Amino acid sequence: MAELNRKQIIDRLNAEFTGEVRKLIFWYDDKAEFVEDIESIELENAKIYRLERDNQFYTKYFLERVDTETNYLIYAPFPKPEVKNNHLEDTILYSKRFFADRASLLSADLGIGENYKSVIEKHIKFFANKERTQHFYDLEIENFNEENIVVGLLSVLCKTRTCSFEEVLRIVILEKNIEENKYLEEMKKYDLLEVFWRLCEQQFGYVDAKPTLERLIETLFVTYTDRYLQGGIPKAWRSFVSMKQGTIIAFLDNLMNNMFYREDYDRLSHDIACRLKVEENLSKYNPDDIVHCDTFSYFDEMILRWMVERLISEDIGAKLDDIAFCQLCAMRCKMHFGEKYKDAYNMLQNAYSIVEAANYDSDIDIKTIVKRYQEKDCLVDFAYRKFYFYYDRMEDIGVYEQLQTLIENIYTNEYLNDLLPKWNQAFTEKEWFSILPLQRNFYNRFVNQAKERIVVLVSDAMRYEVGWELFQRLNEKPRCTVKLSAMMGVLPSYTRLGMAALLPHKSLVIKDDYEVYADNVLCNDLSARQKILQAYCKDSVCVQFDDVKKLKIAALREMFTGKQVVYIYHNQIDARGDKANTEDEVFCACEDAICEVMELIHRISTNANTYRFIVTADHGFLYKRDKIDESDKIGGVNGKGKQIKSWVNRRYIVSKEAIKEDGVQNISLGSILGTEDDKIVTVSINSSVFKVNGGGQNYVHGGSSPQEMMIPVLDIKMERGHVETKTVSINVVSIIRKITNFIMNIDFIQSEPVSDTAKEATYRMVFVSEEDERISNEAVYVADNHELDSTKRIFRIRFHFKNQKYDKNKQYYLVVTDDKTGIEQFRVPVIVDITVVDN
Repeated sequence: MAELNRKQIIDRLNAEFTGEVRKLIFWYDDKAEFVEDIESIELENAKIYRLERDNQFYTKYFLERVDTETNYLIYAPFPKPEVKNNHLEDTILYSKRFFADRASLLSADLGIGENYKSVIEKHIKFFANKERTQHFYDLEIENFNEENIVVGLLSVLCKTRTCSFEEVLRIVILEKNIEENKYLEEMKKYDLLEVFWRLCEQQFGYVDAKPTLERLIETLFVTYTDRYLQGGIPKAWRSFVSMKQGTIIAFLDNLMNNMFYREDYDRLSHDIACRLKVEENLSKYNPDDIVHCDTFSYFDEMILRWMVERLISEDIGAKLDDIAFCQLCAMRCKMHFGEKYKDAYNMLQNAYSIVEAANYDSDIDIKTIVKRYQEKDCLVDFAYRKFYFYYDRMEDIGVYEQLQTLIENIYTNEYLNDLLPKWNQAFTEKEWFSILPLQRNFYNRFVNQAKERIVVLVSDAMRYEVGWELFQRLNEKPRCTVKLSAMMGVLPSYTRLGMAALLPHKSLVIKDDYEVYADNVLCNDLSARQKILQAYCKDSVCVQFDDVKKLKIAALREMFTGKQVVYIYHNQIDARGDKANTEDEVFCACEDAICEVMELIHRISTNANTYRFIVTADHGFLYKRDKIDESDKIGGVNGKGKQIKSWVNRRYIVSKEAIKEDGVQNISLGSILGTEDDKIVTVSINSSVFKVNGGGQNYVHGGSSPQEMMIPVLDIKMERGHVETKTVSINVVSIIRKITNFIMNIDFIQSEPVSDTAKEATYRMVFVSEEDERISNEAVYVADNHELDSTKRIFRIRFHFKNQKYDKNKQYYLVVTDDKTGIEQFRVPVIVDITVVDN
């Protein structure tokens, strides 16, 4: 039956002949497609009468005089004659016609009215393929009209799942080949190309006598940019601006914010930036003009260059559009290209903290120095570490080299070279014992009195500021209570002495061979440390972090069973910092160390019935990126030029006599360890190092500085069982009942600050119609505000509405959805009453 469904035709005919009233139905088969099949059709309540070209008059006589009772299907295997030549015309007028052409069947089956059947007929070639036809059915279009029929056809060609011209346009413009776009070729094949361009004009305002995909995309990007670029777009672009700005903003926003299309958008943005000569056309704009633009990555590059220039000029008060430097970094990180440039913004935010420390002036009182370091100055070291952490991740550092030089100069010459001499000048042997708890008293102070099982996690070289970051991260965990304090490390501040100081002991000695003994036990490896520990607590054990990490859950539980004290030794920072070929990775090692410690605490508390932890270190470290000149090294000889027999390290010398050199300080080892030892520890009073063979020069420890000697102590308690957490919610502050403009600002509030029980969340906000069709751009907001003051948690979102007609008698909604779960949080009903359209 010419590829039509025979049963479908029979069912339709049987449906037509139902009822008691006699019915006549004429079927003109224009192309005689069913002439061979008509004899096989049997109808339930009618007979088939075959009409020929030369029996019309007799047929009229037969139907109106001979048999006036029977229902008849009058089948004619030819087109219906013109009225003047058709003797049956008046009979047809009180009868009914049946159409069995593909367009008629499709229209009837889909529920398309007779007035739109011509649209199907015009594009009947499209339905010659069963897969295309089935896809059109699968779109489940309701309430057919001319537009959604052709949009449905376009949707099938573009393989979308819904009947949406926005989806069609998205797929077309994201196709990599703009000049020879395969979707436009398909549209042309099925006479739909003109329809596509007409819809581009109707919905997106793209008007062109000879439309091209390139100019359409340029129109989208330029129109979007025009909304946010202050001072107007370049003259060369003005012809691209569309009147349908709200629709375009909503379309591109949805494209930029969709995780599935971000990379495609970036590629397209780069291509269009080249075609529009973005760099050439925008290079003369002020950074203030482009601060809210994110159509092209060039905007971020402009802002980054401005930031670098301001930092190099040490202009820490600089603002763009009244947005402060750090606030600007945070804002741009949340915009479209923020993911691409977040390392640069994070680097510059930390550079800002270093530049802010320029002209640093330390106190001269040791207690004040220590207190200030704990509360404030350690953040300079933190910022320096983070600066290089992100700097080292950058692919192109050329633009940042001058800034790096400035950062190095401020950190070394203005910060360290002021702080360290004053630290050592104020640091007397008397003060040593009273400023902070001593590292050599660690066990008695933090471990000995513990009533529950306790894990001491010693992370080699975790200096105070790294411990501070670990503290901040642990504070965000729902099951964790953590306190941060500091203790004064030993001198020399190096691994073997620091590790021994953390163990229980009555005596701590460096013998003449410079080996370390605790209670007369050589303390140089794991088994020796365990022997010393078990002498004070028999139910104890010392293990390496890597060994614990490898254990399966059953073995982990077994290891902890019956133990009161467990010392775990973690070596990430020192292991990489102490080697010349990896010392520049030390800041990455700090990041890894924090993550590894947190993971181990979680694993033990979850699987080994252990909830109390102390995280500390054997010593800290100093690190400077620039290589040290030989002229900046200390010789290590006495005033008479005689070389002293001693133990020389890069940051300290242990010998029997004091060294008389400029830039050094001599301290009694006996006073440090609380013994009668007459050896002398000589340290540099600044960041300089002693001349010594081997090893690296940038990462050092063993000397006297807050960075090397102030040891973090994190006292951590994990709660048993599960603690309920939730994500912070957001609510509307503005009273919105009616939308009267294509652009509207709405204030929201984050319901509560982010805390250990209230986690940050990302929300998507968009206006929709009753049919859930989007009518605005979709805004994405990360609710990560920690402010306790609720007024500081208010934020504003700008919505752009599509340029289309709205029915003020219908209901529209602001819908807020959790980005992670996809669950709708709430919707606010509004009326849209915009009286002016297209202008």
